[in-house]
Amino acid sequence: MKQGLSLRVSQHLALTPQLQQSIRLLQLSTLELSQEVEQMLDENPFLELSPEEAPREEFGVAQADTPAAGDERDVDSGEFTPAAAEATRVTETEAAPDADTDAPSWEGDGSTEVVPDDGEWGGDATPRKNNLGGDEDVDATDLARGDETLQSHLHRQVLGLPLGEEDRCALAFLIESLNDDGYLDESIESLAAGLAGDDLAEREELVHRFTVALRLLHHLEPVGVGARSLAECLTLQLEAMEAAGDLQDARAAALQVCAQPMELLARRDVKRLAQLCAEPEAAIKAAIALILRLEPKPGRRFVSVERNVVIPDVLVTKVGRGAQARFRVQLNAEVMPRLRVQDVYAGAIRAHRGEGHQALQQRLQEARWFIKNIQQRFDTILRVSSAIVERQKNFFVHGELAMRPLVLREIADELGLHESTISRVTTAKYMATPFGTFELKYFFGSALGTETGGNASSTAVRALIRQLVAAENLKKPLSDSQISGMLKEQGIECARRTVAKYREALRIAPANLRKAL
Repeated sequence: MKQGLSLRVSQHLALTPQLQQSIRLLQLSTLELSQEVEQMLDENPFLELSPEEAPREEFGVAQADTPAAGDERDVDSGEFTPAAAEATRVTETEAAPDADTDAPSWEGDGSTEVVPDDGEWGGDATPRKNNLGGDEDVDATDLARGDETLQSHLHRQVLGLPLGEEDRCALAFLIESLNDDGYLDESIESLAAGLAGDDLAEREELVHRFTVALRLLHHLEPVGVGARSLAECLTLQLEAMEAAGDLQDARAAALQVCAQPMELLARRDVKRLAQLCAEPEAAIKAAIALILRLEPKPGRRFVSVERNVVIPDVLVTKVGRGAQARFRVQLNAEVMPRLRVQDVYAGAIRAHRGEGHQALQQRLQEARWFIKNIQQRFDTILRVSSAIVERQKNFFVHGELAMRPLVLREIADELGLHESTISRVTTAKYMATPFGTFELKYFFGSALGTETGGNASSTAVRALIRQLVAAENLKKPLSDSQISGMLKEQGIECARRTVAKYREALRIAPANLRKAL
């Protein structure tokens, strides 16, 4: 086969490193972005935290004025209002470039970019100390990290027990083997086999030590810790309960109920439990009522609450009253970094061109574009949030029952962005509203048809289902078919299977499990 040269013209999409970084930063959560900033501060010597407000500068990228950290947008006027009193009013005149459509240019004039901000990184990560020194305020994350763990609580109780060295070590090993709920997942035999290996004599000795240690563990606080099953956990709590009078009879019946299959208790099958326990149904009902007062997860209150700390990215506040009421959308300054390029290093590179100048210049450009991409990330979040508030005004006035159907394409078409960009922006980003803090995806929902030809939001329908269940007669709870009929009476076409799906999403039990005892 004869070889030759030929020219071919083709088109393809090239994702530059800068565009890839912009897309990646856009989809990161607050915690992940905080970790990304920490890593970049450690790796890039040209990047540092800024302790004070600094002027904005651009590097050869034509952009419209965009809001700085802490800026606000009035959804009625469409204007941005800087939070600082001395700042001037900025009006959005042109959409900021999107990470999916416009790749930023690397051409620049060599100047140093500084991005203003009003606070260091908050969120789920510990904020860095600023360059001003002094003590920092303790935030919710620090308080969450200071909570006592289940293991430390148990170890502290063990200190007061008169135990030998081997028994103390065996008890400490079992304590460290507990899961977050306070249960011992592995059996004593498997724990001993993992330590002793093939030595049968040592394995038997460990089984004996662990058996004694487990009895001691069952007598520690919280009651029920160290259980190997739910039935054992409930039994331990019932045995430790000091009951008198009617509760004594109920406790005896409850112990019998815990000895039966837990599926019967979950279904509240009173008749079957009464037959197995040889007790009247009234005694079984009293026993189940007593069991419901117990704690199925003894270690629940010791689980670190840090994972539940949510700091919103966007704040929505109500301005004015009555017909003049408006909603102001602004970025949360606590989750925005105060970053700038190191002036000393940048000036040294411009003054001296020696060995390694090209590599240092590359690192300087990386620092500049990292700051620019972070600013663009928050600008996009603010634009999308403002559009959501504009579309869901009724929610901010009347609550979730007034939510209207909304899909990603509507916001994408309004802002001139791609649907994938809206999806990245609304994932793991939170908005603080007068009705609570919600993920941005919460405001999107499919549409259900109505008798009048309109549409109802699936979010509003779920809220209506929750409201109907809350007002039902506990002795005769509503079935999915009855809820579907009640929704149809209100003009909402919702099939029984759809009601069941929404009910499960709301974590509402079926009618037979909601029935009062």
